[in-house]
Amino acid sequence: MDTLSYKTVSANKATVNKEWVVVDAEGQALGRLSSIVAKLLRGKYKANFTPHVDCGDNVVVINAEKINLTGKKWDSKEYIRHTGYPGGQRSLTASELFTKGPERLVENAVKGMLPKNKLGADLFRNLRVFAGSEHNVEAQKPKTINLNDLK
Repeated sequence: MDTLSYKTVSANKATVNKEWVVVDAEGQALGRLSSIVAKLLRGKYKANFTPHVDCGDNVVVINAEKINLTGKKWDSKEYIRHTGYPGGQRSLTASELFTKGPERLVENAVKGMLPKNKLGADLFRNLRVFAGSEHNVEAQKPKTINLNDLK
């Protein structure tokens, strides 16, 4: 066996095969859904995964208003931000953020699971979250993925 013939194949922007996938969030736990969506965005389910390249799929999450949080997280989980001014720390509970927009709950969870650099910002642009079961990316012919099949 010729071991010199082994090559490490590294994906780049030209060789990446990006697809559109739809994930239904109905009845799913927020953290478990978000970790799977983050892996899909990153491309970790693909054989040619390369850590420094955007080789993941474009993900559409539907039914964000039907997401579940376990325990008392609706009231105890806080989302903290800062305005940039002295004493400008503001916080919202999960239920308050959900009433402002259920999409924001899913987006915050997924964004926290992506890399904190330019690649993470690029990957986050591949995510679309919709509160209802309708979405506006029918032209891309996305395929539906069952989350229970992925781990």
